[in-house]
Parts: sequence; C-alpha cells; structure tokens
Amino acid sequence: MLSRKQKHILLKFFSMFSVVRGYNILIVIIAQYLTSIYILAHDKPLKEVVSDLNLLMLVLASSATIAGGYIINNFYDSEKDLINRPIKSRLDKLVSQNTKLSFYFVLNFLAVIMASYVSFRAVVFFSIYIFGIWLYSHKLKKMPFIGNLTSAILMITPFFAIFMYYKNYETVIFVHAIFLFLMISMHELTKDLENIKGDIAQNYVTIPVAYGERVSKVMLTILALLTLVPSYLLLFKFDVGHMDMFFYLSIFLLLIFLFLLWKSKAKLHYLILHNILKLIILAGVFSILLIDVHVILNRI
Repeated sequence: MLSRKQKHILLKFFSMFSVVRGYNILIVIIAQYLTSIYILAHDKPLKEVVSDLNLLMLVLASSATIAGGYIINNFYDSEKDLINRPIKSRLDKLVSQNTKLSFYFVLNFLAVIMASYVSFRAVVFFSIYIFGIWLYSHKLKKMPFIGNLTSAILMITPFFAIFMYYKNYETVIFVHAIFLFLMISMHELTKDLENIKGDIAQNYVTIPVAYGERVSKVMLTILALLTLVPSYLLLFKFDVGHMDMFFYLSIFLLLIFLFLLWKSKAKLHYLILHNILKLIILAGVFSILLIDVHVILNRI
C-alpha cells in the first residue's frame, strides 16, 4: 500500500505529465528518430544514426522545448480549459502555477544547453523556437488564421531542426512535410471547432468564433482536398515502399472525416473528428517503418 505522501507525489507526477503532454512528446521523439533513419539519413548506417550524440541532443532539446511550450500554453489557457476540458483541468491544477513556471524556465534552459552541444546555430534556432512558442501562447493563438498558421509551423519545427542538421534537400522530404503541415492545420482548426464555447467565453478570436462553423467547415474541406496532392505525389511519383498503404488509408479516413464534418453540430461530433485526424497523424509516424521493412537487417 502506498502512503499518503507517496500518493500525493504520484498525483503531482501525473499532473505534470498531463500538463507537458508526455505522451505527445514520446511520439515526437519516435517520429524524429524514424524520420532520421528512414528519410533524412537513409543513406547512413543505422548504428551511426542511432548512436549520433548530436542527433540525440537535438531530439532532447526539441522535447524540452515542446514540454515547456505545453506548460506556458497551459498557463495562459487555464481559464479556458476549465470550460473545454474540466476533468484534465482539475488534474493539471494539482501542480501550482509557480511550480509550472519554474519548470518552464528550467526546461528552456536545458534545451539551450543541449543545443549548445551541437552548434551555436542550434542555440539560435532553439532560442527563436522558444520565443515563438511563448509569443504564440501569449498573443498569436487568439488571432484567426495567424494563430492556426503559427501553431502548425511550430508543430513541425522539431523536424526542421533535424532536417537542417542532415542538410538533405530531396524533393520527397518537402512533399512529406507539406502533407504533415496540411494534416496539422486541419487538426488545429478542428480543435478550434471543438473548443468554440471556451474560446468565446475567454475572448479568443479563432476562425470558428470570427467567421462561424460553416466557413470553418469549408476551409477544412479545402485543406482535406489539398492533402490529395502530396498523397498522389507520394503514391505515384516517389518510392515510399509499403508506406503507400498509409496514404490509401489516410484518403479513406479523410473521406469519412468530410462526411461526418458536414453532419457535425456538437462538441462530441468535433471531438470524434479531432480523434480521426490524430489517428491519421499517429499512424503516419509509425508507417514510416514501412518505407523499407528490411532497413534493420540491411543497415546494421
């Protein structure tokens, strides 16, 4: 049996894990390594990529920065989350705001220290990234279009860090990036539809608040159709191995998404749509393994 003190510490841990979205950070770490192994450094031996200390430092710096970003975002959105996510909000409040802010500064400091191991340019990159996250959380997220665009850019920035490290400028990488950017943009706009009640209460002028649900649905439809362009290119113009199964699946799921989108009216409906997009993004991360199923054997 756990003592009262041990239970209290455990609750605090789960609270902070919830605040920093530990599960999302784990996915980003996996995605960065898979992207490095299968796409950005596909011509290097597997052992060389996995044991690269510079890559490890970039991944850890990204993780620390993202965790810090979730903390500052939670800090500014605490009132809104009471409306949109009451259960999660109660768990998050088990850790005081002062503790969260202290942890925020520690994480950002560690991110810069780890980036300094790689290069001065990496320090500048992550310093700008940290500032960008703060600016988004403090001001930009309350602006329609600008907030959505900034959010999508910030979410793909960790991959840009390792892209710059490997300096691989193959066209297929940009096509993958466009697909991911479009999916994240859809995810963020759908999340705005889901959270419209809290946004109105806290004067967040998001696209659904400013222009209504119908305009938001039209924009989501356009974004979904635009994903067909990189999907087509990756299916028929580039060799993505068995990852082609993922793109066929994503097209099928997006058709279901669009069908449900135009029938959606309540928060629960938008939550389902939100989860469909999360499933596509998550499946996309692990489907990178399908690009070359023999990579583990061939590149050791």
